[in-house]
Amino acid sequence: MRSVLERMARVRREPLHLQSPQQARASYEGSADVLEVPRRPLARIEDIELPARDGVRLPARVYQPDDRSQGVLLYLHGGGFTIGSIGTHDILCRELAGLAGCAVLSLGYRLAPEHRFPVAVEDTWDALQGLAGQRTALGWRADEPIAVGGDSAGGTLAAVAALHARDRGLPLSLQLLFYPGTAARQDSASHRRYHQGLVLEPAHIEYFFGHYIDLDVREDWRFAPLNAPDVDGVAPAWIGLADCDPLFDDGIAYGDKLRAAGVAVELEVWRGVTHEFIKMGRALPEARQAHAAAARALSQAFRTP
Repeated sequence: MRSVLERMARVRREPLHLQSPQQARASYEGSADVLEVPRRPLARIEDIELPARDGVRLPARVYQPDDRSQGVLLYLHGGGFTIGSIGTHDILCRELAGLAGCAVLSLGYRLAPEHRFPVAVEDTWDALQGLAGQRTALGWRADEPIAVGGDSAGGTLAAVAALHARDRGLPLSLQLLFYPGTAARQDSASHRRYHQGLVLEPAHIEYFFGHYIDLDVREDWRFAPLNAPDVDGVAPAWIGLADCDPLFDDGIAYGDKLRAAGVAVELEVWRGVTHEFIKMGRALPEARQAHAAAARALSQAFRTP
């Protein structure tokens, strides 16, 4: 991990938080695959669209390893609600589909600042409803089990979607959360401990959140699921965390909140790695271990009646 950080520092790219959102998206898109594992071939990769409530057609991509799917994961990419795309998380979604033997549907939800809170939340729920209602049209069984997942900001969206699904009676097999942001304030011990030189810094967080949401609504549970009034009856959770990550305490706290409500939680920590490590599989064995662990959790959840 130290070697990766040293190499990143030598590149001397302009920090994302000093770029416009459009420039930051292009920078992230251009470097997203540099440390990724090779692109896994799959039997089915198909670009589709799902409807949002305002009539917009949201881009999505289906990944399926073969004709026999044992479930479908709706995946929300990370990027602070401001950057990231289906393309930046293409390799990760291929890995999850291939390793878990399930279908993955990656959503291109709308980004800030053009689309501020709660548009990404609404897009996620609209896509989840669309997926549930169109399973046969998309090539799956009408009762195909569904999970929701994501990394970082995508993990936040996935956790919120799981709460919406509970409230609206849509059964989910699993919520798969890679280092989700769950708190309204970034003042935990891990935010203080890992604030410099470890990929995600306070300037990045404030840049992303400043584009996405007004200060006076950051207590809203749809931004900070730790503030949800209750999490009773929500889908079981798998939470994967990076040890040296400002969001580490967010993930621990959310796991504790779920467990206290009687929700089944499997929480795994990879030591000595930073935020974004799951996209560094070419350099970090921990990334490949995390892919495999998440895939096992998906496979087991989809097999459970």
